[in-house]
Amino acid sequence: MDPDFLNAFTQPSNLDRFLTEDVIAKGEKRKLIKPTSSNNPKLEELKLFLTEWINRTLKEEHIVVKSLEEDLYDGLVLHHLLENLGSLKLDVDKIALTEKKQRQKLCVILEAVAKCLHLQESQLKWSVESILAKDLLSTLHLLVAIAKHFEPTLALPPNVQVETITIE
Repeated sequence: MDPDFLNAFTQPSNLDRFLTEDVIAKGEKRKLIKPTSSNNPKLEELKLFLTEWINRTLKEEHIVVKSLEEDLYDGLVLHHLLENLGSLKLDVDKIALTEKKQRQKLCVILEAVAKCLHLQESQLKWSVESILAKDLLSTLHLLVAIAKHFEPTLALPPNVQVETITIE
């Protein structure tokens, strides 16, 4: 698989928000999907595949994911997914109701993922802030990395590419 495969995803729904609001910090860069690529069938196929994979994996726990961005940002589903796939016991509360607790929980979860996948901080294509911000690009990068690590024979949709723009 092409190493830049995961670089092709980003979040189309927030382009207008970035262009009209002061949502990006000075000096920060964010990659977004071009609006013309937002309905890319391959991207939709990957999103559906990952959603169905998570739902199959967590079926016994009665967890149902409908939207990757909306359902994974607080860390609850990621926590269950890691415990289920990797038998990882994370020292965090199952449910984090405040943004501060969600941030702390995601920090522990993402550190565990990086350690488990043997990734350095410079190699990560996601962050606590991007997952909390419901960034589709970061969420896809994270899920594909988890899937490839814990279920290497999983047949992820091939050749998913979309055009992106970088906002600075």
